[in-house]
Amino acid sequence: MNIEPLHRWDLNPKAAIALQRDLASRLISDRPLDFDEVRTVAGVDVSVKGGMTRAAVVVMSYPGLVIVETASAQRESTYPYIPGLLAFREGPVVLDALERIRRQPDVFLFDGMGQIHPRKLGIAAHLGLWLGRPTIGCGKSHFIGQYELPVREKGGRQPLMHGDEQLGIVLRTRTGVKPVYVSVGHLCEIESAVALVLACTTKYRLPEPIRAAHKAASLAAEMKP
Repeated sequence: MNIEPLHRWDLNPKAAIALQRDLASRLISDRPLDFDEVRTVAGVDVSVKGGMTRAAVVVMSYPGLVIVETASAQRESTYPYIPGLLAFREGPVVLDALERIRRQPDVFLFDGMGQIHPRKLGIAAHLGLWLGRPTIGCGKSHFIGQYELPVREKGGRQPLMHGDEQLGIVLRTRTGVKPVYVSVGHLCEIESAVALVLACTTKYRLPEPIRAAHKAASLAAEMKP
């Protein structure tokens, strides 16, 4: 993929927060996905180990969920770990990996947050602006907001609220298994995001593209820097 730079990443925390607020105003969060046009879905995941940050991107066919392409990249972890600013730590290496894939996926599923974020700019939203493609966040852990637990059956959902605003959906992808936290990144709307996550989930808690990216990032973590 050819990706046009949007901004620098080496910003101090104060400048990074100001940039997030500006970028969040550019997000498009009400665009339904045309599932008839979705042919590929990319999963994106990051692993941090031993001072190195590794990213992996796995492109799968849709709806078949067959791996068609994988790419990974690694960088030294130089940006500090600051909740709410993880995109500045992980974004550059994700972009390195994305530049190594040959095709442009129709939709991206990130193991992380979209707009479930204090400034509505988690990594799926932030990099959605870089990519100019529909992006969705599917996180494993609660970050911010309040919600009630969804029913135990697969497909159960509850809104995740932050004050008076809904930022995402708490979604049960398997019966009796912990829910995931789904939110729009960019160029998508929440019902389409939930539908795609469920369509890409088989017998495990996480969607297959994210599971495959997690495995690829873990393998990259075993490589020597």
